[in-house]
Amino acid sequence: MSSSSDSADTIVPDSEHRGLIASLPQLPRDLAQLARFDRPIGWWLLFWPCVFGVWLSGSGWQFGLLAWLLLGSIAMRGAGCVYNDITDAELDRKVARTASRPIASGRVSKRTAWIWLAALSLVGLVVLLQLPVRAQIIALASLALVAAYPFMKRITWWPQAWLGLTFNWGVLVGFAALANDRWPVAIAVYLGCVLWTVGYDTIYAVQDTEDDALVGIRSSALRMGGKVRQGVALCYAGAVALWAIGFWLLREDWVAWLTLLPVAAHLAWQVLTLDQGDPANPLERFRSNRWAGFLLALACFVVGNAGV
Repeated sequence: MSSSSDSADTIVPDSEHRGLIASLPQLPRDLAQLARFDRPIGWWLLFWPCVFGVWLSGSGWQFGLLAWLLLGSIAMRGAGCVYNDITDAELDRKVARTASRPIASGRVSKRTAWIWLAALSLVGLVVLLQLPVRAQIIALASLALVAAYPFMKRITWWPQAWLGLTFNWGVLVGFAALANDRWPVAIAVYLGCVLWTVGYDTIYAVQDTEDDALVGIRSSALRMGGKVRQGVALCYAGAVALWAIGFWLLREDWVAWLTLLPVAAHLAWQVLTLDQGDPANPLERFRSNRWAGFLLALACFVVGNAGV
């Protein structure tokens, strides 16, 4: 049996649940890490856009639908991460933060990873079948974005933009599940979320700038160079502006914009307190976006359901 120190050596550095993950046998621990079950921030950031779309539709809380979408977010975020690690194994071995990932380190074979990917995708299929046909078609359209994402860091300095297109597709899926008109509203909010993702994933990419530069991985953090804070601020400002446009298209009432003040304040706090010299600071600011998503979800509910 592995010692506790050996267990710690097989857990990626940014795991959020070291005690729980370390208590698992080796293979379940590796599979959990492959699907990022130990790092829930990812599925929160995939789930919140689904909530935005559902609540913007003006159909009330819809807790049952949201429960299915949460399960789908966890499963499909996991499947996406497994696919990403399969395609990125060689690159991951060259980056300090990712070298201990299960496939990169050789603890899990690619065959086992593909089987795990299929199992997670099956859960996603079950969730997909709970949605109306229109929402199913829109959800399936995202698969091309998902398949291409791991290769973006090889061909563009802005893989974060592609991630934004992919990760926020839930806005359109959630909206389609309950609405069949006023699509400019959902599209404006979706595009705002794309900029939000470019901002927060640039903050995340700050952790790897030195290694990425050495191995030839491209990122918005490297592209922005010494102006990461200004670049993230511009992305966040653009996001809030697009969300405001979406809210106006839904409800021509400037008072509705007041609901965006909490999330705008939170994003401003991230920018003002970002410290690239502190290794822990960018990761903490990135993870705080689960609260940004929560605040925007509340705004979408208020604006989408006011007067209903």
